[in-house]
Amino acid sequence: MALGQLPARSVGAHPVHGTVVDAMDAAGPQVWYDMTVEVALSVMAAARAEHLVVCDEDARCVGLVTQARLTAVRDSSGYTDRVRLADITDGSQPFVSPSATRAEAEDAVPCGRLGPVPVVDEHGSVLGVLALFR
Repeated sequence: MALGQLPARSVGAHPVHGTVVDAMDAAGPQVWYDMTVEVALSVMAAARAEHLVVCDEDARCVGLVTQARLTAVRDSSGYTDRVRLADITDGSQPFVSPSATRAEAEDAVPCGRLGPVPVVDEHGSVLGVLALFR
């Protein structure tokens, strides 16, 4: 293999065995939880990202927001331009340990929860995102 080349990886290929590190994708853009929804939507559009990882003041992951979630919040009747990501990310979202297997990760996530789930280390730092499809 030549320097600078990486082996091809199928987008849909997620190993059944091993840990979630083998199947996770890059975390993508990380933003602070005091950012407003409007600014987060702008960051997401500029980065052409499907989600944003939300971090607290200590750079610990507190959740993940998708464009669909941000748009739903913005379009809700109670929305004001002062709504911050901290207001919609309460830390109750599931997180996955990098040492978990894919099966363990799927078992740990509430039934019906689809989409990206942050993979975080013991310090709360995001390492990547695991996409769950059921």
